[in-house]
Amino acid sequence: MSFEPLIAQLQTRDRSEESGCVIDDGLCPDWIVDNFDRYVDPFWQHVYLTVTPVVIGFVIAFSLALLAHRRSWLVGPIASVTGALYTIPSVAFFFLLQPITGLGNTTAIVALVCYTLLIIFRNVITGLAAVPEDAKDAARGMGLTDRQMLWRVELPLALPEILAGVRIATTTTVGLAALAFLAGGGGLGQELDQDPFFKSNVVVAGGLAIMLAAALDVIILTFQRFTTSWQRAGA
Repeated sequence: MSFEPLIAQLQTRDRSEESGCVIDDGLCPDWIVDNFDRYVDPFWQHVYLTVTPVVIGFVIAFSLALLAHRRSWLVGPIASVTGALYTIPSVAFFFLLQPITGLGNTTAIVALVCYTLLIIFRNVITGLAAVPEDAKDAARGMGLTDRQMLWRVELPLALPEILAGVRIATTTTVGLAALAFLAGGGGLGQELDQDPFFKSNVVVAGGLAIMLAAALDVIILTFQRFTTSWQRAGA
């Protein structure tokens, strides 16, 4: 049994003698300023635990979606498998993987990757299926091969739907990564767990997680804006 969370909590309470705000368990700006550096490393760990699974999950789900797009009979089985992984409770998933991958980032990342697969796979398939037949007929009339049509016509037209899936997967992963400390992965969730009843700690750690989700969402939206300028031109 680890006593680190208890020790950290006692240290926090020891500092309460210096501040009536901390004693009253309030929102203490002075305490936040003095202790903000303790959140820097967990924040960057949280970034790593978010971005890495989303990138890996995108590569896997995107590849599976392209395969299923050409062989439609694969859509059902792949959706069923990724859907089954998505329904596993996150806490249980972290503990189930530990005998196989041990404690640490590997366990956290494997579980988080699994949660991104269904979201991204479904959106890629939906986006490709929504490409107008007129656009594909025009591409065939220009002499494009199936491969050329996929990369020059279908994927560009499906990009808004694909990026919508990436946005959902990213914000979902930011939240799930808060539980990665159960697998020994660290992150902002570990700070929340050390003193979950101290308002200042909860506000800072939770606020940083929300800011991270918002920042990543803005980055993806900005990328979408620059890569789908044809939508604005059409409008």
